[in-house]
Amino acid sequence: MTSQEIIREFTQVARERGLEPALLLAVAELETALRPFAEVEGRREPLIRFEGHYFDRRLSPANREIARQANLASPRAGGIANPASQAARWQLLDRAARIDRKAAYESVSWGLGQVMGAHWDWLGYASVDALAAEARSGIGGQVRLMVRFIDKSGLSRALRDRDWKAFARGYNGPAFHRNAYDERLAAAYRRHAVATGANDKLEEPAIGASGEAVRRLQVDLGRVGFQLAADGMFGPATERAVRTMQQRSGLAPTGIACPRTMEAIAAGVPVPENSRTSVPRGIGLLNRLLARGFR
Repeated sequence: MTSQEIIREFTQVARERGLEPALLLAVAELETALRPFAEVEGRREPLIRFEGHYFDRRLSPANREIARQANLASPRAGGIANPASQAARWQLLDRAARIDRKAAYESVSWGLGQVMGAHWDWLGYASVDALAAEARSGIGGQVRLMVRFIDKSGLSRALRDRDWKAFARGYNGPAFHRNAYDERLAAAYRRHAVATGANDKLEEPAIGASGEAVRRLQVDLGRVGFQLAADGMFGPATERAVRTMQQRSGLAPTGIACPRTMEAIAAGVPVPENSRTSVPRGIGLLNRLLARGFR
């Protein structure tokens, strides 16, 4: 499976849902390094992670004792280690399923987005087997499962707005900062935006973009007080100006010129003198602002 084939599958689902492919690619990169399949006994299967503490609390008392004795269930999160290889993880799942198939499949995170099987009813699937079948159907199925979870969790707005912290908190949990999930997600998005040509389309310019739309953005930023060279190159100075504009407008300071940021710029919110960025003199000004604690 080539990277272009993966991008094509992501793009198709993203367009169906009105999302930018680079956003979904970034999430999947953090969850599974964009690896859609593993070889398991001669067949392709989605990547899984078995959670023994989920399994433990879904079992009857009798089955719980059997599972604990077999080292398949534990009352403690992380009490059952996942094998390094996916083939061994599928073997572990098969062993658990022989005790209680439904509980076992509910205790697995499935596919590119690592969505827990326990969410099957909440996500609108007829059964946990239906959720698993979606993940096992191919890349498109795995992406649809991930997007369904994002939508149901109310995270679509945060993802579209590039509010990385809000998305990370909802998708990765309140301790997301421990593994810098938000920062890594933003970096992954920028890479995929370039790889998929999103920055070339310039619908939402970000660092590394270039062209006429970036030049127009720089001109518009100049109208509200930023002293930028309108060179059509989205470099650090332009990114700082966009972040400052977002902060002044009450938006998440992502540094990406999303539609809401463009609306704020078009509305002409003025930027105070001590917040302006110039090129090349802006470097000295930026240092002075940073010395004052400005972010």
